[in-house]
Amino acid sequence: MARGASIKSEVVAAQDLTGKRAIVTGASSGIGRATARALAEAGVRVAGGARRVERLETEIALELDVTEQDSCARFVAAAIEQLGGLDILVNNAGLALGRAPFDESSEEDEATVFGVNVAGLVRMTRLCLPHFGDWGHIVNMGSVAGRVAYEGGATYVAAKFAERGFTYALREDLLGRPIRITTVDPGLTETEFSLVRFKGDEEKAAAVYRGVDPLHPEDIAECIVFALTRPWHVNVDEIVVKARNQASGARIIRDQ
Repeated sequence: MARGASIKSEVVAAQDLTGKRAIVTGASSGIGRATARALAEAGVRVAGGARRVERLETEIALELDVTEQDSCARFVAAAIEQLGGLDILVNNAGLALGRAPFDESSEEDEATVFGVNVAGLVRMTRLCLPHFGDWGHIVNMGSVAGRVAYEGGATYVAAKFAERGFTYALREDLLGRPIRITTVDPGLTETEFSLVRFKGDEEKAAAVYRGVDPLHPEDIAECIVFALTRPWHVNVDEIVVKARNQASGARIIRDQ
C-alpha cells in the first residue's frame, strides 16, 4: 500500500428493531421488566412471561413458570400465536436462594435454582427455536457468578457456569443459521434478586447494595439492546458489566 493511502471501510448501519417480535421471561420485575420496556421503546412487540402475571407491563402478558414443562409449552404457543412469529428470545428468568456454605444448602433450594436458571433456560430455548425465521437473536442472562466463583454461592455459581457453557455450545450447534447468541453477565445490580435470595429478609437484601453505587436494571437493558442492534454480520458473544467498585462476585469496595 502506498504511503498516505487509507483503508476505507463501509459503515454498516445498526439494526432497526422496529416490528421485531420478542419473548422475555421473568419480565415482571428487575432486569426483565427493564428489558421489555427498552425493547418496546425500540419498536419491538414484546410477549412477557412471569409467574406474577399481574405485574407484567408488556403488550402481551402471559403466565409462565419456566420450571414447569406444560407452563412453558402453553406460554410459547400463546405468545407465538399472538406475535405471529419470533425474532428475539431473552432468557432472563433466574434466581438464587441462600448465601451460606454448601453444606448448609438444601436439596429443595438446589432443585429450584437449577430448575429456573438451567433447566428453564434450556427448555425455553428448545421450545422457541423452531419459531425463528431468517433473523433471530437469543440473549441469555448470565452473571459474573458464572465466570468467577465466590464463597457461599455454590449452587448459583454452578447454575451460571452451566448457562455460559450452554450458550457457547448452542453457538456451535447453530453456526450457519441466521440466529445470533449473546450472554449478558451482570455484576451487582439492584433488583429484587437479593430479596428473593434471602427469602424476604429486607435487611439482608438491603445490605448487599449498601455503600456501593450498584448497577440498575436499565443499565443491563441498554447492554441487551446494544447487542441486538449491532449490524447483522456482528455477533456480540458476551457482555460482562459490573459496578465500578466491583472487581468480582465477592470483591466489592464499599463506602465507609
